[in-house]
Amino acid sequence: MVRRTKRTVDGTALTLAERASLHAALGEVARLAIVDELLTSDRSPAELGERLAMRSNLLARHLDVLEGVGLIARTPSAADGRRKYVQLRLDRLALVHPVVLPVPHRVLFVCTQNAARSPLAAALWRRQTGGAAASAGMRPAERVHPGAVAAAERAGARLGGVVPRNLADLGGIEPGTQVITVCDQVHEELVAPAGWWHWSLPDPVRIGTRRAFDATAQRLVDRIAPFATPTR
Repeated sequence: MVRRTKRTVDGTALTLAERASLHAALGEVARLAIVDELLTSDRSPAELGERLAMRSNLLARHLDVLEGVGLIARTPSAADGRRKYVQLRLDRLALVHPVVLPVPHRVLFVCTQNAARSPLAAALWRRQTGGAAASAGMRPAERVHPGAVAAAERAGARLGGVVPRNLADLGGIEPGTQVITVCDQVHEELVAPAGWWHWSLPDPVRIGTRRAFDATAQRLVDRIAPFATPTR
């Protein structure tokens, strides 16, 4: 029997059976709806159930199937470990379906101190998509963390001169702005409106190493990639 394979981003190969299992998992309306919801935002199971009007036991079964083929991961909240977020494995989905998303008119990234994740996200968004992006925090620090500034430079972006600012001082959110929280605590504390997106990212400041900041930058690069135009 011929075992056709398809190479993944990291160079490993999927067998024909593995590729078929991915297609099978996506070939069900409810699971496809879950994937569509997770394309732009991480969601807790409770949020998914509410947004998709799906009973918790049925949702749990569908999430088990998607996790079984590697399409999703479930990670604990950094703010409340009892809560979990479901994240779509975009690299895995791209093996069976191209992932290209429209770039919002303007993006505002929000975290707690506006010292690492949100300014780094805004800088990388501008670099990768060419779109407008800004950042803010709930309780802004005095300065952007040097580790974030250095990680941005290594990733080809710039954070020099950026000063943390308070979300409350923005005087409202400009119409057409897509708000993306990149901090579990902010997402949960604000009880984020339904139209906001959430990217659950660990805080590199807590570890403080170059590797931690670079890992956060890489996760952002990967998360923003589907929004980047092919010509960039």
